[in-house]
Amino acid sequence: MEYGQYGKTGMKVSRFGLGCMRFPSDEHEAIKMVRYAIDNGVNYLDTAYMYKGSEIITGKALKDGYRNRTYVATKSPIWNITRHEDFERYLDEELMRLGTDHIDVYLLHNMNHDNWEKVKRYDGLTFMDKMVQKGKILHKGFSVHNTLKAFKEIVDTFDWEMTQIQLNILDETQQVGVEGLKYAADKGMAAVIMEPLRGGYLLNNIPKEVHDLLNQYPEKRSLVEWCFRWIYNMPEVSLILSGTSTLEQLKDNLRIFEHAAPNVMTEEDLNLTGRIRGAYEAKKSIGCTGCRYCMPCPQGVTIPEIFKLYNSYQLMKSHWVDKGVYRSNLVPAGSGADRCVECGLCAEHCPQTLKIPELLKEVHAEFMR
Repeated sequence: MEYGQYGKTGMKVSRFGLGCMRFPSDEHEAIKMVRYAIDNGVNYLDTAYMYKGSEIITGKALKDGYRNRTYVATKSPIWNITRHEDFERYLDEELMRLGTDHIDVYLLHNMNHDNWEKVKRYDGLTFMDKMVQKGKILHKGFSVHNTLKAFKEIVDTFDWEMTQIQLNILDETQQVGVEGLKYAADKGMAAVIMEPLRGGYLLNNIPKEVHDLLNQYPEKRSLVEWCFRWIYNMPEVSLILSGTSTLEQLKDNLRIFEHAAPNVMTEEDLNLTGRIRGAYEAKKSIGCTGCRYCMPCPQGVTIPEIFKLYNSYQLMKSHWVDKGVYRSNLVPAGSGADRCVECGLCAEHCPQTLKIPELLKEVHAEFMR
């Protein structure tokens, strides 16, 4: 495992961090996976209050001496905050769930427009400083799905020590992008990368053109490896999170990160990833990562599943298969896009700022045509 500096904190972290959002359904398997990661050099775990069951499972995995071998990052559920005192109340609950007396890195979760306004309204930044003084948290950070302009405003407002941003080969100029990564690094902040594979979307429906590019390239690597390599090649990146769901996925990630050093890609390698990006962008698809922040829908619409079907339909051109699944399963079960009443709750919570009700209309019309 390769290690690097975590901004100005003095922490030395593994270049690969285990994301704890997509645990396997079996708790014993999840605990086994966390401990396997730590036993094999991973010293950074990322969880959150809203990841269902994640903090509790992570806390169980950290027993028997594992807590002392890793840094733990978790996040404040800003959308639940209705007064200043709520910040510490939720933090105390997270400490109890994780079975620890302190959080190494505490993040204000998903600083979109509404959450950032709420942080300012209820003085969330003062809360962060207070918790450092109390020793409940050691380092202050935030995660974000927002515009570059908004990101720079947040960065410049407080003495943050880290930020967590979405970045992958498709997002070079999307959301915060590479420019935002470098902006944070110039401020001395640690930069943690989430969604390096777009929630698996990059791998679920690989266009034929991408397969051809990989097969023709002299240096043989899997698409997963090229995706990670494009990110860890940038020296501004402190570590990359990957939320593995199986031990097999974890082992493959550990193999990839054995030599995850910056500045390893040649000009030809960068041209290859640029062509891969172009092949994906040539396909019309919806940029849903499957994070499920939009769920549950009050009307029972299975939003991520519908978008996943549509992306498969667009990228793989398996029209009758995806249309058939939608028509024969989702619509009869009352979970199709036709159930949408355009209440807008899903769009409010979408980190990708997708106009979900409009997209659902379009998908339904296309699938029922």
